[in-house]
Amino acid sequence: MPAAVHAVLVARSSPEAVKVLGRTLEAVRSQTRPVDALTIVVCGPIAPVRELVSASGAEGVIEASAATPFAAAVEFALRRVTPGASVWLLAHDATPDATALAALAGELERGPSIAIAAPKLVDADDADRIVSLGQSMTRFGRAVELADGEFDQGQYDALDDVLGSDIRGVLVRGEVVADLVPDRALLGVDEGLDLGVRAHLAGRRVALVPRARVAVPRPARKRMRDDFRQRTAQLHRRLAYAPAWAVLLHWLSFLPLALWKTAVQLIAKNPAFVPAEWAAAIVAMARIPAVARSRARIRRTRRASWAAVDALRATRESLRERQASHDHPIVRRELRFFSGGGAWAVLAAGVVSVVAFLALLSWPGVAGGALLPLARTVSGLWAEAAFGRRAVGLDVVSPADPFAAVTALLGSLWPGSPSFALLALWLLALPLAVLGAWFAATRVTVRSGLRVVMAVLWALAPSFLSALVDPRPAAVLVHLLLPWLLFAGAAAHRSWGAAGTASLLLAAVVACAPSLAPALVVVWALGLVLTCALRPRGIARVVWTLVPSAALAFPVVLAQLDRGTPWALLADPGRPWAGPVLAADERWRIALGFPTSDPGGWGGFLAGLGLPAETWWVPILLAPVALAALVAPLTRRWRAGIAMIVIAVLGLATAGAALSVQVAWAQSQPVAVWPGAGLSLAWLGLVAAAVIAFDVGFAPRAVLRAAALVATACVLLAAIPSLTAVHRGQAALRSGTDTTLPAYVSAQAAIAEDVATLVLAPQPDGGVAASVVWGASETLGGQSTLQSTQPALSDGDRRIAEIATDLVAGSSADATGALAERGVGFVLLAAEGEDSDAARVLRLSAATAIDQRAGLVRVGETPRGVLWSVDVDRAPRPATSDDDAQTARGIALIQLIAVAVALLLAVPTPASHRAARRKPRVIAAEYEEAS
Repeated sequence: MPAAVHAVLVARSSPEAVKVLGRTLEAVRSQTRPVDALTIVVCGPIAPVRELVSASGAEGVIEASAATPFAAAVEFALRRVTPGASVWLLAHDATPDATALAALAGELERGPSIAIAAPKLVDADDADRIVSLGQSMTRFGRAVELADGEFDQGQYDALDDVLGSDIRGVLVRGEVVADLVPDRALLGVDEGLDLGVRAHLAGRRVALVPRARVAVPRPARKRMRDDFRQRTAQLHRRLAYAPAWAVLLHWLSFLPLALWKTAVQLIAKNPAFVPAEWAAAIVAMARIPAVARSRARIRRTRRASWAAVDALRATRESLRERQASHDHPIVRRELRFFSGGGAWAVLAAGVVSVVAFLALLSWPGVAGGALLPLARTVSGLWAEAAFGRRAVGLDVVSPADPFAAVTALLGSLWPGSPSFALLALWLLALPLAVLGAWFAATRVTVRSGLRVVMAVLWALAPSFLSALVDPRPAAVLVHLLLPWLLFAGAAAHRSWGAAGTASLLLAAVVACAPSLAPALVVVWALGLVLTCALRPRGIARVVWTLVPSAALAFPVVLAQLDRGTPWALLADPGRPWAGPVLAADERWRIALGFPTSDPGGWGGFLAGLGLPAETWWVPILLAPVALAALVAPLTRRWRAGIAMIVIAVLGLATAGAALSVQVAWAQSQPVAVWPGAGLSLAWLGLVAAAVIAFDVGFAPRAVLRAAALVATACVLLAAIPSLTAVHRGQAALRSGTDTTLPAYVSAQAAIAEDVATLVLAPQPDGGVAASVVWGASETLGGQSTLQSTQPALSDGDRRIAEIATDLVAGSSADATGALAERGVGFVLLAAEGEDSDAARVLRLSAATAIDQRAGLVRVGETPRGVLWSVDVDRAPRPATSDDDAQTARGIALIQLIAVAVALLLAVPTPASHRAARRKPRVIAAEYEEAS
């Protein structure tokens, strides 16, 4: 005689549930094999469903709280089940077909060893799509659906034995019902899988019955909550299933495992899982009584070994096959870097660079302009990038500029001689610019020829060549990084890998050119608005791109705001240098695309040839690019065209505004913010927009091709003076060494790192600029905008000024003792700066006064100037205070976490590569093609 079937239906009390519950109750009544009894558990107020449950014919109705999980509700109902009756577990939204129960009951009758018969769950809105058909788990306990989201073509109907299943719709054999009560500690996740594992350990089986179909809705996934519940259930099952001797080891491993999983999830581009991972680990560790109950339940019913479970676990091969079956078609075209001419363009740029900077091949280093050597050791490089004592000034403790981290990274590429990395940067600047722009071009066009055009136009940008000839390392790095920022930032909304890369690039760009921060924040805000409108799932990715920049900049931002100098945040990092630049009253000329009053160096070039230095026509050479860019918003790719024009306008506005901002000082000269960084941003927008116009403009293809060639030729012509400036001796770039101090000081500093040098530099107006340099040299990473932009003299500056005055004026004050007390071991009267009679007179009188000073021994004349040694016992440099050390550790920890997360997100993986290949490389192409 067939066993009786007692249906247990768990219903939620809500207006939405009422609509579905009526359909489910009707389906239960319509079964070809009727249920023998029905118990309904209403979770929540019974009033909304009272009428339905009253008419259902249920033998009992149980009212429970709205927060009652499915397992607890079933446990309440089992008290009303007749002993020996099979139990059919249903939810209010699980609607069985008319023959479902007959098929499930028939399976139990045919297989005495079967404990659970599981139906095929199909989509309530699309009955041809499978929602769940059996479950398994990996070696480490992660639940795996055997069929999920696939069209039902009968491909899985041959499946029989499985490890577990979704708990909705399962029929549990009556004689094992008491042993297979769902575990409420699983929080409603993996309950069916857990029942299956326990059934197999009891010597039973779980059978699939594909003929029994139950329609269920696809759950509205709430990422954070569902991830937490799934991970908590997995960790709970790990403790429940582990051998007794391993439980404590597993429990102790949860927090280290959470840290490991954090890194793994970041690499896997799943940062949303990280909070859930930590919360689940803490909750799983705290629920010791629940683990004890779960283990006791397994121990009480276990009859078989774990081999019965292991045989049905998902293997790595099966997971790989499942992943391959779910892969989407590849829509991305081949990159064609080599076959499309990109590699040849980079090689040609390398040849041009060697020819243009041929002299650099024999130089030991580069100097001039805003260049300074880098620290001599890798540890010294990274020490300059941290909060602490600065390398310039008396006892100055402050946060480091983010640019110091960029120079530290650059110098670390050549650890044997970090300063050599600057020379390599200058030699490789042109090919690196071509390389970056070629990849950026892949975001705006699929045509190989136009990618090369954009790469060449970018490498010949007037602002870039000006920064190479009149050396400005920060501006050179900005120009090299901007195209990569466009490449990664354009895809940040659709990929965590791109978002992680863009966040690092954005931090580096802002570190090198803080003046670009307002424009880039505007671009970021516009991108966030578009993401909210077009791809809301990418909001978190776009938001993240700003986090590393904020983490690196916040110490300097707080320091500048604290002293009331917010405009100083726009100052250029590195060595302040009042080099060639447009005057503030010539601001309108910035729209012509050149950052200096001599556009492209043509004035000096023509003068050197003995020709009239007429340069009015030079800006016209950039007109073809500008005109083509203005056409881009009128093409069918108007969205991308408008975006590039907005970037160009923001860059131009930044460059114009920069000329009016003078917040830094170079000795006695005010230094304006370099407008070339803004011009580089504007040039990026113009060149990208021009390439769009050349790609999809209205004219025939031959005309567009000719226009691109003309624009490239014009820009190449404008670049000729800059590319020949080093050979003609009209460049500020010159040969340099790894120190700005005499070799004797460098040798002494190698022995005692805390030695300081007082540098006295005569000024054109007859004054003297005094500074204290610690170590072997003044370095690029050791510069601080907090010092170069300070609005008033600090106590240390006043003391330096007093000592310098006593030295050059020959006063009776004990200047030598004052130097020794502050750790100063040398005095250098710099040879640079003698460009006036007043400076010459000051230098001669100062040398005479210092020679007569007791305790100062003249070392001699050096290429850097006249050097004296302090022949008095010198006090050591004061150590960093405990408070400062604690502040440094806190800042470093915050910054390292932000950068580490970004790096882990940026690391490419096979999965991220597969995901990227399913999307077009050209950004916004899908929207434009659809329109």
